[in-house]
Amino acid sequence: MTVAALPVRALTRDDLPVDTVELARFMVGKYLVHDLPEGRLSGRIVETEAYPLGDSTSHAFAGRRPHNGSMFLARGHAYVRLTYGLSYMLNMSSEQEDVGAGILIRAVEPLEGIAAMQARRPGIKLLDLARGPGRLTMAFAVGPSFDGVDLCTGRGLWIGKMRTGKVQEHEVAATKRIGLSREMHRLLRFYEAGSPFVSGPRKLLTGLVPGDDARS
Repeated sequence: MTVAALPVRALTRDDLPVDTVELARFMVGKYLVHDLPEGRLSGRIVETEAYPLGDSTSHAFAGRRPHNGSMFLARGHAYVRLTYGLSYMLNMSSEQEDVGAGILIRAVEPLEGIAAMQARRPGIKLLDLARGPGRLTMAFAVGPSFDGVDLCTGRGLWIGKMRTGKVQEHEVAATKRIGLSREMHRLLRFYEAGSPFVSGPRKLLTGLVPGDDARS
């Protein structure tokens, strides 16, 4: 029996808010898709972090360099960076062209191609396949060749939203970001409240709801 693919359509650039913090919040509940010759990998994004213009922890803070040029592309392009020499992390540019800023996709709830993800991460349970940015890129077969890729094309590696039917709304909460020692007063991590696929310490899973100001 053939299982129908999820009814997901690609997000266009016009769908994306022209603001890093708004975009990070907006992307919670959207979909990450990787169409491969052997089949589709997909999942629902449940956690992001914002790295806006002027943020001293951002890879773009010191200006455009050969290694961070993708952060200065128009919103909706992939920025893939090796962190600590260990794991690739999937980010997305988040502002107008030539403005260096981005969001980190921290965690995804796997939905399609789970067996293929498990083959890439043998012995790992479903809950942990893409729960964290390094795990996510391994499960979704994302590496350095995807740096600079346009994620709004609906081909290859792309981002999307449900095409039809009623979209279930989930509460989005905000906390400080994970693993940083600066800018810790800012609530720039967004996640789906109650999702078991969210990464990070359990103590960070008591966040503020959308009405609170995440910029201050």
